[in-house]
Amino acid sequence: MPTATDALDHAADLAEFIAAAPSSFHAAEEVARRLEDAGFVRLREGESWLSATGGRFVVVRDGAAIAWAVPGTATAATGVRIFGAHTDSPGFKLKPRPTTGRLGWLQAGVEVYGGPMLNSWLDRELRLAGRLVLDDGRDVLAATGPLLRLPQLAIHLDREVNDRLALDKQSQTQPVWGLGGAESADLLAELAAGADVDPGRIRGYDIVTADAARGGVFGRDDVFFAAGRLDDLASVHAGVMALVAAADTATDHIPLLAVFDHEEVGSGTRSGAAGPFLSDVLERLWLGLGADREQQLRSLTDSWCVSSDVGHSVHPNYADKHDPVVQPVLGSGPILKINANQRYATDAVGAAAWNGWCADAGVHAQEFVSNNAVPCGSTIGPITATRLGIRTVDVGIPILSMHSARELAGVSDLWDLRRVAETYLGG
Repeated sequence: MPTATDALDHAADLAEFIAAAPSSFHAAEEVARRLEDAGFVRLREGESWLSATGGRFVVVRDGAAIAWAVPGTATAATGVRIFGAHTDSPGFKLKPRPTTGRLGWLQAGVEVYGGPMLNSWLDRELRLAGRLVLDDGRDVLAATGPLLRLPQLAIHLDREVNDRLALDKQSQTQPVWGLGGAESADLLAELAAGADVDPGRIRGYDIVTADAARGGVFGRDDVFFAAGRLDDLASVHAGVMALVAAADTATDHIPLLAVFDHEEVGSGTRSGAAGPFLSDVLERLWLGLGADREQQLRSLTDSWCVSSDVGHSVHPNYADKHDPVVQPVLGSGPILKINANQRYATDAVGAAAWNGWCADAGVHAQEFVSNNAVPCGSTIGPITATRLGIRTVDVGIPILSMHSARELAGVSDLWDLRRVAETYLGG
């Protein structure tokens, strides 16, 4: 039987995962590293996969990764069970010529990425992380320790700050990282030093900010877990753990993990859910099993996608922002996400399936629906359903402070999501 210790152990491992994944590129590599440690074989997109007809495999495309395990009973018409999530989070991304500054301060030129809660990034130490592309074409992962900070203006200089706080996205979101003149410093050299490369060889980069503080458990009876990038590394981590377990138990379907980049900015990239990555992998997987086009289409009708992303817990200080009846709360289980306008892909068939998987896992399920006056976001779920025609259901865990630099989840919910994912992928 699962215990509170199991949930705390899962949270501790999630903290390790988040620390190792400060950018989408690091997250994809950490997914591949963990799966390779569990016996998965890494494939390269430019190589033949025709021999990859059985066993366990993982492939990385930029900041996205897809992994699967083919059971010995698989045929050309075997369906897949996909657990989908995303690797990116809202924040800031380095602009060209990022070493800036004024009045004796070194600053970083950054652009807002996605929809972060800007005020949550104030007065906390930040890391830089991402990839450097060198003059020989190689991608190199790079990350710093605590390096930057967005210092808030003192209340003495803005007496109305507690009545309203509105940050100018250009002039008031450029973090400081040192003292001196910009002509005598090089922010990219800080990244290059950590990656052990010559900064003069850098020809391109994709670098973002991340909270430098580690994730941690707190609260009465250790019920809370706070960390940066819970949206959506909580789901990515649960999917990795579930796939490792399902690789040994699935028999009548192919369990598959698909984690995409750029969800926070619309998914319309080669490594996003709206791109061809998943469909390309599925086609090559089925070709390896000898499937023709008709068998591939038959397989899709026997397949599922669970799109896992965080949702809103009811907030005790802002109850009017939530539906007056459907009010999921931290610590009461994963959520089934429902929207009449198909911002989530859940329908009645998907709801029944998800509730069944939760029951099989012994996990209490909750539902989420928005207040009619508060528009909801969307996920990779409707995108995947539209691209593949595959039955899709949107789920996740309830959190507070979504899109903050540091978000809040329930320890038991993180563990329960993993348990349901194992039941779903493992059959």
